[in-house]
Amino acid sequence: MYAIVEMAGQQFKVAKDQKVYVHRLQTEEGKKVTFDKVLLLDDGGNVTVGAPVIEGAAVEAKVVKHLKGDKVIVFKKKRRKGYRVKNGHRQSLTEIVVEGIVAKGAKKATPAKAKVEKPVAEPKKAAAPKAKAEAPKKEAPKKVAEDLSSKTVAELKEMAKTAGISGISSMKKADLIEALSK
Repeated sequence: MYAIVEMAGQQFKVAKDQKVYVHRLQTEEGKKVTFDKVLLLDDGGNVTVGAPVIEGAAVEAKVVKHLKGDKVIVFKKKRRKGYRVKNGHRQSLTEIVVEGIVAKGAKKATPAKAKVEKPVAEPKKAAAPKAKAEAPKKEAPKKVAEDLSSKTVAELKEMAKTAGISGISSMKKADLIEALSK
């Protein structure tokens, strides 16, 4: 399981027990920190993408120590003018260890998935007359289109397979939503 999370203005791909160096945090050494700006979660192949963040998901970490990065030399010179300036910079960093990834937001997709399967099953029952089969197809996308933005890519691909849409393996999320709403 891994997550892409925003920490101190930067995005990091983190997993449990991973050591990460981020810009200096105002937290004391030994304290725990929670980052709630989780942009993406992968739980064994089940990918959940936030819009822009996943609600309820968080990354819990522990501040190990504060330190400074390697020195970067800044040298300025103007030729034939006698101007030379040499400066150095060391970035203030914080070393953290990821203790766990909480994926509460990923569980919301499961009840919505059950709702989507019901409209797909209805056209199979009324498949004999064409007029009746077309009416539920026009109604079903309106109900599905409202919930598609909260679906994961894996769920959208499964819905496309049941609807008989081909070439879904290389489609992006926006293309899948467009194909399912037709």
